[in-house]
Amino acid sequence: MNRCAIIAGGDLPQKDNGWKEELRRKTDLIICADCGYRHMKELGTVPDIIVGDFDSYTEPLPENVEIISSIPEKDDTDTLMAVKKAIELGYKNIDLYGALGGARFEHSFANIQTMIYTYQQGCDLRIIGDSILRIQSADDGEVTYPDERGELYFSVFALTETVNIDYLKGVKYPLENHCLVQSFPIGVSNEITEGAARLCVNSGLALIITTPK
Repeated sequence: MNRCAIIAGGDLPQKDNGWKEELRRKTDLIICADCGYRHMKELGTVPDIIVGDFDSYTEPLPENVEIISSIPEKDDTDTLMAVKKAIELGYKNIDLYGALGGARFEHSFANIQTMIYTYQQGCDLRIIGDSILRIQSADDGEVTYPDERGELYFSVFALTETVNIDYLKGVKYPLENHCLVQSFPIGVSNEITEGAARLCVNSGLALIITTPK
């Protein structure tokens, strides 16, 4: 099993950077979280599974699709339900669309917390919008973030209380033997200057965000 896509109810990417084609061709399973199904209807794509309490999507659901219903009074968000289902089915790589934006910021923040949950289960989750969000830890060693045309902002934040960075190279503002803390956003809006950023984390969980300029 390769990759699962989860579609939540927030904003989908607005820029045409090939994400629709990747969603259709490079995804083995598509799960919609509640009103994320509305996005799939607009794209003309039928998901494999739809989960949720369906408090925000009340229209008819498709036939021949697995429906997993819950009640609104629950601990898990609809998106976390979808993530747990993907993990239960054995998927280690998950792309989450529609996780950011929309009218309710608390869901965006909850989805970032869901990234941490997924990491703790030994899986990798990327949030894909106009920005792409990833988690990097010491277990990853050096990770390279290509940007040959210099079209991206590169930001790194501490998800844990501290993140010790061995080095961040290939950027306008490099770091070496630096301790990031949650309370100071020194890593925001860096720029890749050498075709790729190279980041090595020694300890802690770092949130990496790449955003088109």
